[in-house]
Amino acid sequence: MEKYFHDCADMKKKKMKLGIDRDVDCYLTYIEVSVGMGYSELGRVLEEFSKSTRKEILQRLEENALCISDAVFFETIEEAVDGLLTGETILFVDGFTKVVKIPDEGYPGIGIGEADSEKVIRGSNEGLCDSVKQNAALIRKRIRSSKVKVREIKAGCRSKTNVYVMYIEDIVHPGLVEEIEQRLDSFEIDGVLDSGVLEQLSEEKWYSPFPQFQTTERPDRAAMSLLEGRAVVMSDNSPVALILPTDYNSFIKTSDDYYNRFEIATLGRMLRYVASFFAMTLPGFYLAVINFHTQILPTTLLLSFAEARQGVPFPAVVEVLLMELSFELLREAGVRLPGAMGNTIGIVGGLIIGQAAVEANLVSPIVVIVVSFTALCSFAIPNEEFATAFRLLKFFFILLCATLGYFGLLLGLLAVLIHLSHLKSFGIPYLMPFVGADLNDYEDERDFLWRWPIWQLRKRPIYARRMQRTKLRAKKNQSRKIK
Repeated sequence: MEKYFHDCADMKKKKMKLGIDRDVDCYLTYIEVSVGMGYSELGRVLEEFSKSTRKEILQRLEENALCISDAVFFETIEEAVDGLLTGETILFVDGFTKVVKIPDEGYPGIGIGEADSEKVIRGSNEGLCDSVKQNAALIRKRIRSSKVKVREIKAGCRSKTNVYVMYIEDIVHPGLVEEIEQRLDSFEIDGVLDSGVLEQLSEEKWYSPFPQFQTTERPDRAAMSLLEGRAVVMSDNSPVALILPTDYNSFIKTSDDYYNRFEIATLGRMLRYVASFFAMTLPGFYLAVINFHTQILPTTLLLSFAEARQGVPFPAVVEVLLMELSFELLREAGVRLPGAMGNTIGIVGGLIIGQAAVEANLVSPIVVIVVSFTALCSFAIPNEEFATAFRLLKFFFILLCATLGYFGLLLGLLAVLIHLSHLKSFGIPYLMPFVGADLNDYEDERDFLWRWPIWQLRKRPIYARRMQRTKLRAKKNQSRKIK
């Protein structure tokens, strides 16, 4: 151990002698800041050992009679090193052929807080934290079933990061967990410091702007996904869990869609679908109309546009690109600046730059309106990674429509739809239930663009194994029947 951890000031090492005759050599090592309640338990054990003979000490160790229920024994020094680096206490006793690991609190981290990126009106405010063990406990708190299984994988040949794969044994589709483990074992990397590394190394179509893993910071969303038959992958030191498989419709849903009545949930989903479309196409559509197809506008509106553009020295495409890049810079600056300063620069900066650009005749007012509405649409998409795909495709549509007009818009939509139709997430079509709805007897369409009343959502989605599709049924001898 001294050879492995020389020049490590944060590693505490103690040599002791135990037994009545002080004839038993012991070696205790731990990481300084990771010791908590377990150290006091270890102190009691060592105190008892100091009153015992050498034979009694070795006998208690052999019989695992340490009065510590979670004590673990290692056979090799390499296992002891790995155990120490997980934040536990390691004890060597001369004459005992195994290493004793005393479980402890582990590394310090930020406690359970509120999810920042997935705000909901109704539902739990708990968010995932940086500890994968606490995250697993938060999910287990919501699904108290012995069928919830957790597989642990070590990722990173140097970081040795704990990665948990959670699933419900009798609901998850056969072969899904094995495929996840196979993908995680298909690469070797120095360190995995966030779940985003796992996502990028495991996705099938790396060139696609659309995420093939759904991310969440909410334990209730992760629990809901497990009940649907999906798997959740969590990485230590990351508050973001990966949900898979996924599809386009899953990114549009939110947790409180199931906590509110079906009318308001349906309205919210329709707004998000419309927002995802306009976040990608609105600036390009504006350029196609202004540059090529002005005849589709009413005369009064066309004259209003022409009057607004008087004195603007740039073509319409330069106007749009200038304002879009300005808003992207403001968004990036708002994210990087700390606290209230970031919120201020996002709101005030947008107003000041937009108004100043209009007054200086650099852009027309209609362009500011179009760009602002596009930004609002992108903010309405619940998942940040999913919204990023539309932000990127927005510039693709701007270039197409600026050169080809309305034909470029249709060509871009066709290219995006063809790409989405070829995209899969662990065997599930990305456009489910737009396509393949018959695979689940059209049950997935009940939880699609419109959300049926919750008492009619009696089937699990396509992710679950076929024999476990029913999730809601009426009790016997009840007057109200679930149809």
